[in-house]
Amino acid sequence: MAPDAGPPAHAHLDAAAGAPLHPAARAVLEAALTRGYADPRALHGPGRDARLLLDNAREVVAECLGLTRDEVWFTSPSDAVQRGVLGLVAGNPRAGDDAVLSAVEHAAVRHALGWHARRRDVVPVEVGVDAAGRVDAAAFRDAAGAPGVAVAALQLANHEVGTVQPVAGLDLPAGVPLFLDASASLGLLDLPGSGWAAAAGHATSWSGPPGVGLLLVRRGARWANPFPGDPEPQDAGGGLPDVAGALAAAAALQATVAERAEVDARRRRLVDRIRAVAATLPDTEVVGDPVDRLPHLVTFSCLYLSGETLVRELDRLGFGVASGSACTASTLEPSHVLAAMGALTHGNVRVSLGRDTTEEQVERFVAALPDLVGRLRTEVGL
Repeated sequence: MAPDAGPPAHAHLDAAAGAPLHPAARAVLEAALTRGYADPRALHGPGRDARLLLDNAREVVAECLGLTRDEVWFTSPSDAVQRGVLGLVAGNPRAGDDAVLSAVEHAAVRHALGWHARRRDVVPVEVGVDAAGRVDAAAFRDAAGAPGVAVAALQLANHEVGTVQPVAGLDLPAGVPLFLDASASLGLLDLPGSGWAAAAGHATSWSGPPGVGLLLVRRGARWANPFPGDPEPQDAGGGLPDVAGALAAAAALQATVAERAEVDARRRRLVDRIRAVAATLPDTEVVGDPVDRLPHLVTFSCLYLSGETLVRELDRLGFGVASGSACTASTLEPSHVLAAMGALTHGNVRVSLGRDTTEEQVERFVAALPDLVGRLRTEVGL
């Protein structure tokens, strides 16, 4: 008699918040730790070796993104956002102190511009979005053209509902630089060839190390370091760079871009399956653009239920998902993204598929979902 195989392994369906390191990155990480331990700013042999590795990592990233090496800098994910957007303000001091952003920007962008606004006694201008979470390009351009605007910030795609923003061809007024938050999408979507001055990326979006971020500053951009330190962009903001992390991130990005067409076609098909099943549930709203979106992500909201309860019960069934805005879920605050879209702000589930998510895992998830939602609604008396 064959031994009992036991319950299926836990299915991690929260890749947008963190995913296993890409095998290509894992393969180079040990060697990078062995060779890249020294300070790459040092003049001795180990330092020069570390500098060579770091420069190689920047070269690989630049080639993957269609940039030059001197436009790519490794830092932490939060520092990339803060230094990127505030550096454009600092580099454009005569323009004014106002900032324009969409109502669905990530909390990291909102916090950075909010900090700047409080120091300057101004209020950032938020431009609304439609029911799919997409900002109106004409309204965004008009807001950016107001007197005193020093910077405009817009995400490449939304981190919570996946909707792609109309960044390409945005054509902002002369003298207003665009900060592009690609933290949720770099490696998954191509960067626009022009129209932006600085951008930020987060290695988790391409299965790289979670502590590695990218600060991208275009040649010719009017950017100045907004914090104490050297005025020009620096790896790690002028601190000690994580050489091994940078090399692993570069390897993961290179591999992700190479396999993107195949992996994302499969993930789109699986996400479409989840969207279709979620849409059949009573009093359930599937949010975000159904087509022009990130390939691996879907969010839906179930009326009368708590997102926290859904996440907890799905975890008990063997599925790891997220609820609410990834940056506010721990505080149980309603999602500002869903609120801006006019969607349900509670009872929402965000599912994001990793490169290794299988069809069997997704089929188990969509089979379990209707019964779970029905049971939870019965328990609350519906």
